Amino acid sequence: MRRVEKRLRIRRVPSIPPGQVRVNPKTMEYLHLGDKIEIVVAKKKRLVFKVFSLEEVPENEIWGNEEELRSHGIADYTIATCRAPLKFSEVV
Repeated sequence: MRRVEKRLRIRRVPSIPPGQVRVNPKTMEYLHLGDKIEIVVAKKKRLVFKVFSLEEVPENEIWGNEEELRSHGIADYTIATCRAPLKFSEVV
């Protein structure tokens, strides 16, 4: 089975705990996500986070911790490829 990918906009939200991201439940279903998501920015930065569903998140966005994303060099409104992780790697 092929992994499904989708280009989503990353938003920095201070209320999200570090190491976690929030995604719309419909997007989670489309990407076949379990408890982790892999986010790839410009084919250079590959990050894995714990993922939780939140109805308030728009279908084309991911919400992550503001300070953590800033420390990884990811700006607000960045477009990234998101998918289920291929292998079990450490959560950022």
